[in-house]
Amino acid sequence: MSPNLSLATQAWRFVVTGGLSAVVDYGLYVGLHALGLQRDFAKVLSFIAGTTTAYLINRRWTFQAPPSRSRFVAVVALYAVTFAVQVGINHVLYTVWADKWWGVPVAFVIAQGTATVINFVVQRAVIFKLR
Repeated sequence: MSPNLSLATQAWRFVVTGGLSAVVDYGLYVGLHALGLQRDFAKVLSFIAGTTTAYLINRRWTFQAPPSRSRFVAVVALYAVTFAVQVGINHVLYTVWADKWWGVPVAFVIAQGTATVINFVVQRAVIFKLR
């Protein structure tokens, strides 16, 4: 991690990267579900695509870290945890708000927001911490 990047810069870059990754995730989620894929399976595939996008950009741009097998494994483990958190929150909220026109986007934003905060804190404080 570059010592020249402040917390604010890293947070801003993480949010920008997260926004792009959320577009990938949400677009694929909605598209796959519209094509007839079961909702949770569509979310699984879209989450994998979105988090892969986020990892690749964040490693290089946000945290400016060289490729590392141990970091990659740590991020995969973190994403497995945030995957469960995000899919669980999305499922519960979608079920609660299934009859509301705004249910899908609000459930998605809350689930994505929770996963994003967890990911930033753990990546910055643990995985890409300046050694």
